Amino acid sequence: MKNTIIKYGSYGLLVAIILFLLVLWLGQGMSYTTQEVFGYITMLASLSFIFFGIKHYRDHVNQGILSFGNGFVIGLLIAVFVGLGIGIADYIYTTIINPDFATEYLDKTLSTMKETMSTEEFEKQKDILVKQMDDYGGSGFMAFIMFITVVMIGLIISLISSLILQQKK
Repeated sequence: MKNTIIKYGSYGLLVAIILFLLVLWLGQGMSYTTQEVFGYITMLASLSFIFFGIKHYRDHVNQGILSFGNGFVIGLLIAVFVGLGIGIADYIYTTIINPDFATEYLDKTLSTMKETMSTEEFEKQKDILVKQMDDYGGSGFMAFIMFITVVMIGLIISLISSLILQQKK
């Protein structure tokens, strides 16, 4: 089980880092909404190794047998690897490639909000958003949020994959 987790987790981690940085680097001129869509596609592509890792374990390591519990553990641990990859990529992006990301994101979001809200509503939402950005702290916390997000999505994929691939004697 350990070898399968390390093998498929490493694949997912590498794909996550490469795709995430590639999307952030190539997508610098794109809107944040478009970048977010590509970010989720990157997460799902990287998390697809959960399904393949569980399937590999069932078919090639465990003689075609897989309990739901074993499949879930394998999937969740692969998700942790992928989460680390995305977290590392996010940290690299927000500290080295674009250290002004948080400020740029806040400015763009406030600009969009100002165009679509009344003045009173904008002032309320602006205060909330600025406080949230201050509370996030820095790049380390944002990377941690990305890690948690990926692991939570990976948890769901692990549940579904384990249900689909489980096979008793």
